[in-house]
Amino acid sequence: MQKLLIAYLILMFSVVQAQKKPIHLIPQPVQLQRLSGQFQVNKATKIVYSSVESRLLAELLAQKLRQPTGFVLKTTSGKSTDNGIELKLNTKPNTTLGNEGYVLEVLPKGVQIVANRTAGLHNGIQTLMQLFDPTIENKSATNLLSDSEKWNVPSVKITDYPRFGWRGVMLDVSRHFFTKTEVKKYIDEIAKLKYNVFHWHLTDDNGWRVEIKSLPKLTSVGAWRVPRTGDFGNLAPPADNEAATDGGFYTHDDIKEIVRFAQDRNVTIVPEIDIPGHSTAILAAYPELSCTKEKIKVNPGSKASEWYDNGTFKMLDDNSLNPSDEKVYEFLDKVFTEIAILFPGQYVHAGGDECYKGYWEKDAGCQEFMKKNNLHDPEQLQGYFMKRVEAILKNKGKKLIGWDEIVEGGLGSEAAVMSWRGLKGGIEAAKQGHNVVMTPAQFCYIDYMQSDRTLEPHVYSTLRLKTAYNFEPVPDGVDAKFILGGQANLWTEGVPTLAHAEYMTFPRAYAQAEVYWSAKSSKNWEGFVPRLETQFKRADAAGVNYATSCYDAIVKPTMKDGKMMVTIETEIPDLAVHYTIDDAVVSRYAPIYHQAIEIPEGPVTLRVNTYRNGQRMGRMLILKREDLKKRL
Repeated sequence: MQKLLIAYLILMFSVVQAQKKPIHLIPQPVQLQRLSGQFQVNKATKIVYSSVESRLLAELLAQKLRQPTGFVLKTTSGKSTDNGIELKLNTKPNTTLGNEGYVLEVLPKGVQIVANRTAGLHNGIQTLMQLFDPTIENKSATNLLSDSEKWNVPSVKITDYPRFGWRGVMLDVSRHFFTKTEVKKYIDEIAKLKYNVFHWHLTDDNGWRVEIKSLPKLTSVGAWRVPRTGDFGNLAPPADNEAATDGGFYTHDDIKEIVRFAQDRNVTIVPEIDIPGHSTAILAAYPELSCTKEKIKVNPGSKASEWYDNGTFKMLDDNSLNPSDEKVYEFLDKVFTEIAILFPGQYVHAGGDECYKGYWEKDAGCQEFMKKNNLHDPEQLQGYFMKRVEAILKNKGKKLIGWDEIVEGGLGSEAAVMSWRGLKGGIEAAKQGHNVVMTPAQFCYIDYMQSDRTLEPHVYSTLRLKTAYNFEPVPDGVDAKFILGGQANLWTEGVPTLAHAEYMTFPRAYAQAEVYWSAKSSKNWEGFVPRLETQFKRADAAGVNYATSCYDAIVKPTMKDGKMMVTIETEIPDLAVHYTIDDAVVSRYAPIYHQAIEIPEGPVTLRVNTYRNGQRMGRMLILKREDLKKRL
């Protein structure tokens, strides 16, 4: 009897402890109600689906659970049973949930996910997976959990749906090529965060990445460049007769496989063919499509332009298509014929950004064309070009979306705008009644540095995690119905590997997942931090790289009454900042920062690091006085 009592007390203690354990979800759901008890997955658990449409999701869930648990769970159609996980589609739609919302109910006897569409079931599954211990993300069977923990999920009822319909991440595969397997892994990781758009930047000056069977030189020539390693943008140009061996492209079969993989995870792929500028890879293959007709090579990361203080620039070589040449539109018709077949989504991104028009201004054919068509400046000429592209896409059942420069030349009737140069272009387009995806660089460019410039590979600007989290996609005075949503953009000039792409993407993609999914009123940085740190554990288990830059101190020098003063901040609120200015090593025993520090004259070095409960959290900042002076 005494043994039974002890066993009962141990069981009750474990249940109470499980109920006390906080629930950390990203993105934060609309409603979460904590219930009593927990559900335990075991080898007898069944996954029940109610329709043919939900069968694939049941199989994917079984596969996800099999990897860490070792359980080969049975999937079956029918009604829910005890010890089951049911995926149920509503026969009568719940208008609150929309297409992507869901209700997730976890009880000790079983789990039920209910939605109007399979997209909602997918999103509910992602939430269910986050209710498990982070070790659920292990890729192979693990015994890291004790017998008392098993594979439990707390009892809850969650009602959830997204704030925005466009929740995207862009990956640039032109500057550095990523394999089919790498692209699929990247899509899988963002899908776990309920992103539903993968913007695939397939072409640029540095490589053409999609097979166009009717234009074979795009991949035989445009997909390859001479190999270079180092600071992209300052690399040596191609030498005469140097072999172009660095690059790659995706075949039609590759793309079909990736599209299917994404669709299974509720992700729509938006392909980008960046024109009329950023076309060096096109012109390396087909130089007759430029104004100059000069033979050029795919740029391997060498200097291509000169930028001026007023924000204007000059291209050293012509990298723009000739908008006055009808053969250009015949070429693009062939390209978009195949693109439209490969990608079933409604939008095709046609670029439109950073088009240098200096060669158009010098070209007699362009000038004559402008006069003939009553075009008064080069921006209107680009506007003409983009409207022709929009017509080509419309003829193939697609809609055009482009970067906000396309606003300057006049928008086509159904064109959508992706606003990257701040919010201005998006605001203007929305006020004209056009759909807009807000992705301003200062909040959404995840190729930017994440911490102090001395700790990160150099990029020209910085985007801290808290700034990414605080982004608001709907500007004041704009009708929210025209804001489709937003996305994070990863340009890869300085990102040569998937591991580094993950480092740049996470955790900023965790933050922006909440921006695009969760209710504006629920956003809270202090509440986000513990959920973020649980997500770090999940990434560790999944083998996903991420940056810990949010733990690094932020040092800001100023001059006051002729003295150099330094203030130190942290993004994570509960960190202690320790520092030295006497050449001593920073440790938890060094002075704790409380107020601005005076940096005296002379060869003084400031050393700073962050700690939590005596445990080092950040990376050490080492800044000489002369370095601080340059930052004033």
